[in-house]
Amino acid sequence: MQQTTIKSSFYAYLSRLRWIKRWGLKRNANPENVMEHSWEVSVIAHTLALIKNRYFDGNVDAQAVATAALYHDVTEVITGDLPTPIKYHSEAISLAYKQIENQAEMELLNLLPDGLRADFEALICHERLPEEHRLIIKAADKISAYLKCQGELKAGNREFEVAAEHLAEALRDSDQPEVIFFMQAFVPSCGLTLDGLMKTY
Repeated sequence: MQQTTIKSSFYAYLSRLRWIKRWGLKRNANPENVMEHSWEVSVIAHTLALIKNRYFDGNVDAQAVATAALYHDVTEVITGDLPTPIKYHSEAISLAYKQIENQAEMELLNLLPDGLRADFEALICHERLPEEHRLIIKAADKISAYLKCQGELKAGNREFEVAAEHLAEALRDSDQPEVIFFMQAFVPSCGLTLDGLMKTY
């Protein structure tokens, strides 16, 4: 095996995404961390891209979308998860957070060996992503959040009622046909128990 003298703490940072809790201002019946959320957003985004290609004449690289989605919240290992109501509370806060996020992107990139930096820049830096990919990942993020809200409501936690309503409205009014398709085809069964799922076969 070839030896290298290169040392990087990039993946040590990424591995800590499992300790970053989401929805920090709300009581959670089922806590969620950024690592598991990133996986869910990735598989949803991958499916959305495929739906767009197969049913709506799209030409999107679904694998590239899935990979970028895996990294979409990676800066939160530095910034933590800032809840959406706070992030968009005012224009000043939104602008300040965007600057912090951009700085965090640069800090993570600087942890990488020079030979890998350009590859990861295309994944970690949101502004480098194709607009079509960004829209799909953003939609997948909303769907993931909606599913989280539904799970909390099913557990009897009314803390997520308003968030669920806002997300349901945003997804229902989406101008992305792949989102409407996903919500109609895949989401209804997500509320079933294991026994209920097995009965559908």
